[in-house]
Amino acid sequence: MSATELRYLNRCVELAAESLAAGDEPFGSLLVAEDGEVLFEDRNRVSSGDRTRHPEFELARWAANNLTPGQRASSTVYTSGEHCPMCAAAHGWAGLGRIVYASSAEQLANWLAELSVPAAPVRALPIKAVVPGVEVSGPVPEIAERIHDMHRRFHGRKPGSAPNAP
Repeated sequence: MSATELRYLNRCVELAAESLAAGDEPFGSLLVAEDGEVLFEDRNRVSSGDRTRHPEFELARWAANNLTPGQRASSTVYTSGEHCPMCAAAHGWAGLGRIVYASSAEQLANWLAELSVPAAPVRALPIKAVVPGVEVSGPVPEIAERIHDMHRRFHGRKPGSAPNAP
């Protein structure tokens, strides 16, 4: 992992922290052009009541509306957590390129189980199970532990009423 890629992932962690500070589940993502320009970024916004407001889904929607197919294919998505199946499908349908994530869906499932968080209504799957042709890198252990800590804080602040994970 290059220093530049770590910088992008650290920005995803900052966005996840912004999400946590806003009372939302800690997820953040960036869409980066082939030349390294950050094109779009977002954080989780599911506390609005719309459980589809994942940052990875928003990136795919933005890219579909603002980039050519070639620009989408040459871009990279950096994200604090591996895409859920909904976001992976959006990524594939939008024709986005590589994905780099800090923590995996398997790690998240384990963390939520240890915190006694009820299971999500959608099964956690690796991105490659949904979009087999996409290039994927992750997890990144030194960053994943920071994400784990944010999930502990999020679910610890709402005992007995923790929402399902995205």
